[in-house]
This record gives sequence, C-alpha cells and structure tokens, in this order.
Amino acid sequence: MSKTLNDFSWKVAGEAGHGILNAGLSMFAKTCLRSGLNVFATAEYPSLIRGGHNNLDVRVSDKEVHSHNRHTDMLVALNEESVGKHAHKLSKGGAIIYDGEKIKAGGVRPDVKLYSVPLFTIANDAGGQIMRNTVAIGATMALLNFDMFVFESVISDNFKKKGDAVIAANIKAARAGYDYVKKNYKDDFAHELKGSEKGKGKMFLSGHEALVAGAIKAGCKFYSAYPMTPASSLLGGMSANEQKFNIVVKQTEDEISAINMAIGASYAGARAMTGTSGGGFSLMAEGFGLAAMTETPLVVVESQRPGPATGMATHSGQADLRFMLHASTDEFPRIVIAPGDVEQCFYETIKAFNLADKYQMPVIIMTDKFLGESYWSAEEFDSSSVKIERGKMLSDKETTVLSEYSRYKVTPDGVSPRSVPGQKNATFVASSYEHDEHGFEREEEEVRVAMHNKRFRKFSFAAKELKNPPVVGGKNADVTIIAWGSTKGQILEAMTLLKAKKISANYQQVLYLSPFPSEDVMKVIKGAKKAIVIENNKTSQLNSLIREHCLLSVDNKILKYDGRPFSPQDIAESVEEIIKSKSPKTIELATFGRIDKE
Repeated sequence: MSKTLNDFSWKVAGEAGHGILNAGLSMFAKTCLRSGLNVFATAEYPSLIRGGHNNLDVRVSDKEVHSHNRHTDMLVALNEESVGKHAHKLSKGGAIIYDGEKIKAGGVRPDVKLYSVPLFTIANDAGGQIMRNTVAIGATMALLNFDMFVFESVISDNFKKKGDAVIAANIKAARAGYDYVKKNYKDDFAHELKGSEKGKGKMFLSGHEALVAGAIKAGCKFYSAYPMTPASSLLGGMSANEQKFNIVVKQTEDEISAINMAIGASYAGARAMTGTSGGGFSLMAEGFGLAAMTETPLVVVESQRPGPATGMATHSGQADLRFMLHASTDEFPRIVIAPGDVEQCFYETIKAFNLADKYQMPVIIMTDKFLGESYWSAEEFDSSSVKIERGKMLSDKETTVLSEYSRYKVTPDGVSPRSVPGQKNATFVASSYEHDEHGFEREEEEVRVAMHNKRFRKFSFAAKELKNPPVVGGKNADVTIIAWGSTKGQILEAMTLLKAKKISANYQQVLYLSPFPSEDVMKVIKGAKKAIVIENNKTSQLNSLIREHCLLSVDNKILKYDGRPFSPQDIAESVEEIIKSKSPKTIELATFGRIDKE
C-alpha cells in the first residue's frame, strides 16, 4: 500500500499520573527530533492537583512545522475515557493503540484501525506498570516502521540518572511493544516515519524556555514571581538556572511583593523581571504604576489564560490586550511586545530589557499558555550580534565629576541620566508622588505638566525605533490576515493549506502593540483586497486598536475564545468562507464547532 511519509500527528491521552508529558516530550518527540525531523508538541491538562484527563499532541514532518493539526493520525489511549474523548478527532484511516485486556474501544468509526496491545502485561513482564508508556511508544514505532535504535538511545539518555537497570528494563519494554505489533498485525498503517538530515542539530524548546534564555542572555539578574499558571514555567526555568548564571530568583508570598521586589532590584541597578498571568497582574497594577512614575526600568511577562477572575487556569486565550494597554491609574507610556514563536520569545526578550533601560519605562511581554508551554524544533539562536544597551545609566567615573544631579532632568528625548544608590554626587531620590526634576514631591501645575510631557516624550522616540515585521507572503494576495501573538504558527500553516487550493494569502503580524504601528497597519489594510483579523478573544481587541489608531475597521474577523488555540484547518476553512461571502463576516469558532449562527 502507498504510505504517507514524514507527515504525522500523534496523540497520547490518559489520566494525570500516567506519564503523558514524559512519554510524549521526553521520548517520542525527542526520538523524532534526533532522527532529523521537525517536531511540534502541545499539551492539554486540567487545573487539578491530582487526577483529570491529560493529552499531548505531537506533530512530525520533514518540512518545517509551526503548529498542531485539527486531526490526529494515531491515538495512544491509556484509558477508556481517552477513546471516547478523542476517537472522533482521528483522520481517515487513523489508528488507536489501546490495551484490549483493560479497556474497550467501542463506537469507533469503521475506517479507524484498532491495535490492541497488552500494555499492562508487557510492562509488568519488563519490570512494572509504570513502563506501559514505553511499551506504547514501541508499538507506535512498529506501526510507523521507525528506527528503534534511535528510540533506544533516547531511553538511555532519558533514564541515565536512574541507572543501567532502569534503562535496560525500559528498552526491554519498548522492544516488546515493537515486537508484539510486528508479530500480530499486518504492515497496513497509512503513515511511515523515516529519518532525515534536514532537521538534525535543532533545539526543541517551549516559548517560555526561549524567553528564559533571552532574559539570561540579556543579563537579567533578578526574577521574582508568585506561581500562577501558565507563567509558573517561567519561575521554574529561571530558578533552574539561578546558580549557573548567578541570578537571584525569589518565589514571593504574592504578586504585589513580586513586582515591588523587581522594581527595587532595578532601582538598585540590576536588570529585573517579574512574570504572572492576568489575575496576578491585577494585583501588580499599582506597582506597575510605581515603576512608571519612578521611571524605573522593568520587564513584566504576562502569560494569558481565559478569565475573568480565576478563569481557566490551564488553558489559553488572547483577551488581556486592552488590560495590558491601560492597567494602573491615570495614563503613562508602556511598551507592549507580543512574540509569536520561540525565536521571537528569545530575541524580543533581549530587546525588552534594552528598551526598558533605554527609555526608563515598563515593558510588557505578552505570551499565553499555547505559546509559553508548547514546544517547537528550532535552529540554534544566533546571539553573536546581541548588544546590551543600558541607556543613560551613569558610571561611577561620570558621577564623581558631577556638581549637580537631577534624576528627572527634563531632556529633549524625555530620558534623564540615571544613577543607582551609592554613587557619589548622584543621589537618586524617588517616590510614588509626582515630583520635580530632583525627585522631590511637587503638585504645582507647571511641574505636573512638565513631568507628564517628559514621560510621554520618550514614547514618541520609542515609536520611531520599533518596526513591525514585514508582511509574509506575496503582494496582491486574495486575502490579507492581520493578527498578533501566538496565532502566528497556525496562520502560517493555514496559508500553506490555502495555497494548495489556489488561494493566495499574506500575513501582517502586529508584534509591537504599544506604541501601535499605525502607519504599517494602515498601509497593509489599504492595500488588501480583503482583510481579516484573527484573534483568540470574543471582542476582537486588535480590531478595536486598529479603529482607534488608524481610523479604519477590518470588517472580517475570525474569533475563538473557548480556551483552545486555533487549528490551521479552522483558519483556512474560515478564510475560504469569507472570500466567498459578498458581505463582511465575523466567524466565531470553538473546538466543538461553530458558535456563530447564519
């Protein structure tokens, strides 16, 4: 039979505690990566301390992959609930690996192939039930005719800290699962994986891991946070590197302490960052205003999840944009950056620290659960051209010759010379009150106006520096997509699907949301045959920004707010529908189907 080579989506699902993430990320995905294939992985799990249903999707290809697919080609079901939840998501001719001695796989479409493998029995024979994931991956390798030698090398690396006996037992379990399938089933599965040279040497990391790497490269020396999903992975990543890179990492008692500690560290001269999700940032809002009033450089990572209130802690969304743009009292400038992939998470984090120092203002990096906790294969980051810019930070040599120092001196660009505590002749006076050039509290009208205009003057200079990424795709496209943040990968995949249907599309990513790139976006909209905004929220917050800053409106929208990311197929099918429509259209999607009614 003719088989699809190196284009495969795999899902493993079961109860929490079944080792879903270890099986998918540490073993199957790593085996594919080591074989030179490109890999993407994303997990879904409930907000429970124990129990609940977990699943992980891994997509593999010899071509570059940016996202998951709507459908999966193989499901490893570790309990009966997994069959009921995910069997309908299988592609035509897809497969289920399950333990027929323990669970039933009833009610499955007739085109789906069922492969019953005694996972428990084989695992027990090899040394324990905990290894049934290893057995299942061995069975997967057999159905894909994939190289077991590479998988066995991954097992050896994965369990080397546990000793030779554990390694040997897992290799035995994997080989037994492989042999069982080869002995009991025909070679009739529609997909096959074969090693490639194209992807060898690539990294495999999440958006938050890339962001942590960027912060370390930027010279971040202080990180404070209270754990809050999905930003908790940032705290874990920073603390894991604390000793190696001489970083102070503090898990605080709450988010109020976290932002205030970071402000204090920055005031003392250290590059500082804090991270949280929307609920935590609500507590940080007053401190955020303190950073603005004292003109203290600060980087804040806000990793979005659905809300309001506690919301859906372990799911994803893009509904905090307006909140980030207007958080805290009164009005003051802040830079807001929304990376869309792991490369941007790395490089834009370095830029965020430089911008915070250069303009002495808070900088927000917006991620979400999907971007922060999904994994991509990526080329090694090139940091050879990375520059650390501390702006107008005074050296000890410069302060020793000062006869007078004004921390908040009014300057043409709004940025004042900055000292740190302890420097001679340069006492840094600051409080949360409005102040004069020396930092002393003042409430006169002319002082207020001078200081307020000074802070905003910096913003106009920052706007000239920040350039949006160029449009992806050719000119004169049938449709122009405008979006921000974590939808980037699915949009790029959808463009490929549309191209196969002879529909040309181009894509403008809005990377910098504040200051808003009005001229760039206006030019793109005016040059579009048909423009569409795509967002993971209900009210199309990006479109409201476009109306505000460009005095234009994008009438076609594709929105999703069920806590799950778009699939490329969602986007491609919706774009086709909008192209065919004679009138503007807003399509609201959910993983279970359409929300909007015709």
